[in-house]
Amino acid sequence: MTPRVLWSAVLAATTAAALLAPGAGPAQQPARPARPPAQQPAPDPHAGHGTPKGWKFTLPKGDPAKGREVFAKLECYACHEVKGERFPAPTEQAKVGPELSQMAPLHEAEYFAEAVLNPSVVIDKGKKYQAPDGSSKMPEFNDSLTVKELIDLVAYLRSLKPGAGGGHRGH
Repeated sequence: MTPRVLWSAVLAATTAAALLAPGAGPAQQPARPARPPAQQPAPDPHAGHGTPKGWKFTLPKGDPAKGREVFAKLECYACHEVKGERFPAPTEQAKVGPELSQMAPLHEAEYFAEAVLNPSVVIDKGKKYQAPDGSSKMPEFNDSLTVKELIDLVAYLRSLKPGAGGGHRGH
């Protein structure tokens, strides 16, 4: 055999062996990545954290004695009479608010808290408690009242019993 024929035979044998080897065949394509499984939407991290149905804000219990001190500290008596208590009487008729001893049995604690924190929310129309612009004449105490003082003040207001004489004169 000539070197050329020998070389051709070796090349043919090598090619045949390569074609007959397991997995051999035409040029193989690179494997496709597996298709990811259908993705479920990510769970909402806030699911279950909404406001519970029927939820209502409840003010914690306070100390009525400390609340009376807050009432005096803020000089609430300058505008509000409390029958049965020994506070100075309101002096400026233009600033007079409702008498408070009659109100305790009529309102929830949260009503009193809102009246102190946001006095213009509920105003009896036609009463003398409304300013010319429609807001409440009652000042806000948000910058001069701690949360604990508010809780205690509300406890004091809720503890009041209707005083002698007079009736509920509005709020």
